[in-house]
Amino acid sequence: MSELASESLDTVRERVAEHRQGDASGMWDWLLVRAAEREAAGLRRRLWTREAGHALVDLAGNDYLGLSGHPRVRAAAAAAVATWGVGSTGSRLVTGTTAEHTGFERELAAFLGAEAALVFSSGYLANLGLVTALAGPEDLLVSDALNHASVIDACRLSGARRAVVEHCSPLAVDRALTAAREFQPYRRAYVLTESVFSVDGDVAPLAELAAVCRRHGAALLIDEAHGVGVHGPGGRGGAYAAGLAGAPDVVLTVTLSKSFGSQGGVVLGPRAVIDHLIDTARGFIFDTALAPASVAGARAALELLRQEPMLAERVHANALRLHELATEAGLPATAPSGAVTSVVLGRAERTLAAARMCAEHGVRVGCFRPPSVPDGRSRLRLTARADLSASDFARVSTVLHRIPAQLVQTNAGRGLDNI
Repeated sequence: MSELASESLDTVRERVAEHRQGDASGMWDWLLVRAAEREAAGLRRRLWTREAGHALVDLAGNDYLGLSGHPRVRAAAAAAVATWGVGSTGSRLVTGTTAEHTGFERELAAFLGAEAALVFSSGYLANLGLVTALAGPEDLLVSDALNHASVIDACRLSGARRAVVEHCSPLAVDRALTAAREFQPYRRAYVLTESVFSVDGDVAPLAELAAVCRRHGAALLIDEAHGVGVHGPGGRGGAYAAGLAGAPDVVLTVTLSKSFGSQGGVVLGPRAVIDHLIDTARGFIFDTALAPASVAGARAALELLRQEPMLAERVHANALRLHELATEAGLPATAPSGAVTSVVLGRAERTLAAARMCAEHGVRVGCFRPPSVPDGRSRLRLTARADLSASDFARVSTVLHRIPAQLVQTNAGRGLDNI
């Protein structure tokens, strides 16, 4: 428990106000006030150290296919360390591109039906690199209201005009493109969406969005972070399922930290786009390359997914089972289209209390509060894995049934505002 947690917000403000101007020791006191404000609102973030061999059922991580610890994945990563060393030694344009990188790029592009691929050191950087390299002040970006922070930040950093539209609405996209063309013409337009959304787990209407884009001559940029591995034929993602694989006006981003059990990001699309990124994407040019071991691990995971396409169906079935358990416990759970189901509890304090209670009883769940979600929409995020067992589900069921009673008890006692 931090010192701030034991002090009231007013106490912190008074203590900070006592510092005299010109006193260097008070340079960062304003941060103490901000931290106390977040504490009072139930919005402080704290690191949780995951110990080796912990016994918690993990419904918080993103290892959707359970491949992070698979023997073949671990062996591939260890072999890459033995061959290449721990780090990549430089950027991709200097010494950081190994045979693991180029081999994986070819194989992933073939798997997803893309012409070419380019590995970045994270999924976040893949989105930033793609959008900032393609769009500028004369261009228009039409972004879904619930896109991931990396997409939002990429749009802001590009300097392009931005239109944020209603979630999963091709009609709203069409209107935004029409209005922009009529009142302030743009050079080029890009529509940005996730394929499977990370918070509620719903699927974007990609075929309809692509049709709207083509009517307006816009390109469609799809973040497949939560789609590849769990959605579409053999886990090939939402774009593949929508018949957009290899389309000349579609570009994908993929993360390696979810279904592939590793870390890193990839942009996939036409060769011209990939060549342009190599020349201009600052997050690619000036960043140290992804470690060969991470690439090799993801490459082994991709091979496992090719050999065992039922993994994608298994994780979706397990997500449906989590949804069923949540609704049986009387919780308002969203129906999953991928690996994620959300339990919306509203207030941040209530959600944080529920997440803590779950952990105390052996189940680790995601706790999404503002700014990750809008005010009043805080929720628990339950993430399925392909390797969840019957005993895991039994424990989850027991814990989820405790949540309503626990929240009522908390409200009746000291009150959630004091948590």
